[in-house]
Amino acid sequence: MDLGVRWTLHGDGRTPAPGAVVKPDERLSWPRTFGLGAQHVVAMFGASFVAPVLMGLDPNLAIMMSGVATAIFLLATRGKVPSYLGCSLSFVGVAAVIKADGGSIATITGACLAVGAALFLIGLAVRRFGAGIIHAAMPPVVTGAVVMLIGFNLAPVTASTYWPQDQWTALLTMLFTGLAVVALRGFWARIAIFLGLLFGYGLSWVLDRILGPITSADGSGAVSEHWRLDLSGVADAAWIGLPDFHAPAFELSAILVALPVVIALVAENVGHVKAVGEMTGDDLDGKLGTAIAADGAASMLSTGFGGPPNTTYSENIGVMAATRVYSTAAYWAAALFALLFGLCPKFGAVVAAIPGGVLGGITVILYGMIGLLGAQIWTNAKVDLRNPLNLVPCAAGLIIGIGNVSMEITENFTLSGIALGTIVVITGYHVLRLFAPAHFKVEEPLLDEGTSSYDEPPTR
Repeated sequence: MDLGVRWTLHGDGRTPAPGAVVKPDERLSWPRTFGLGAQHVVAMFGASFVAPVLMGLDPNLAIMMSGVATAIFLLATRGKVPSYLGCSLSFVGVAAVIKADGGSIATITGACLAVGAALFLIGLAVRRFGAGIIHAAMPPVVTGAVVMLIGFNLAPVTASTYWPQDQWTALLTMLFTGLAVVALRGFWARIAIFLGLLFGYGLSWVLDRILGPITSADGSGAVSEHWRLDLSGVADAAWIGLPDFHAPAFELSAILVALPVVIALVAENVGHVKAVGEMTGDDLDGKLGTAIAADGAASMLSTGFGGPPNTTYSENIGVMAATRVYSTAAYWAAALFALLFGLCPKFGAVVAAIPGGVLGGITVILYGMIGLLGAQIWTNAKVDLRNPLNLVPCAAGLIIGIGNVSMEITENFTLSGIALGTIVVITGYHVLRLFAPAHFKVEEPLLDEGTSSYDEPPTR
């Protein structure tokens, strides 16, 4: 069986010829391939170790399992879809909601495992019936709204947990990160979040040396005098050791909160496969179901050991676009590097020491970007929000999701926020579609501003 682990040498193995690309089944020389693998690891670092920190998970385990997940994905797609699988930021809001409701870390990983299982089943369905079932069940108007409410539901986490810990460091980190995103070019722009973290980390150390400890609330909300950057755990951490494994726990209420994220993961995988296909010139539509199922299987394995769920990373698409090297050999090298990083507890201690104020500055931008991905889905699909069939369920679901509106179903079961908002968007759209007049269901050209193409049709 062809597992896609054999590559032919591209040209002289040094650099691609002008206008040429290194295909997934090709490679450069091994030193260059490992160098590109290291570059892919750096590109995914920004989000892949921020996400587990925000979720309360072990960053060492997250990095290690991202390497395992990437290997699973490459094997499943037989080396046809170059991709790195890292920790999904879409679950950060889910983790915050579950923790706020008294859930443990095990409960969070259990809920994420259930989402991975759902994603795996969706992938199998796509393999069997084709991508049309995704568009039928989750049209762009629905997908965009769900992704948007997942991102914007996180706003209170930044406002109440991270930003108050050190507001001035948060502000300066936000400004630097925003400048890096806009002003930098190519590869450096792709790791702007990572650079913002480094800036905030260094700024906190400098402010501690100049101004001394700060008196503010910590992550638990307790006000105390403390150093902005506490590196005491780094000195005590070993250089080599296993990460913190734990078994998941399953609670229905937590699973229902997490399940809507599967929509975002499907959208991410579809977008990734389409983007890679356009860059490489290969028709990868036949691999879409396999890619989704592989992501689900990898997420189930990761969360089964106590790690975070994974998704395909757009940061690494940027690296491929900049280098024009799509070799899956580079991703195998990246997976190997991730496994080695995961076995270094001292690295995890450095990550865990990121000051709360730094996370405040980063998450202001990061959470907003997650939400606005939903708007991008609407824009790309030319969703017309003047159509009441699109407008009504999205408007209601967004307010419920962002405002964390809740409904008490029974004394022991409540739906709120992301879960309730997603249910309203999906069921609202499909139920209203059954009763909507025909002209609401037809995509029509946009008319001049100030008019609506969805007024009652004129009588003849």
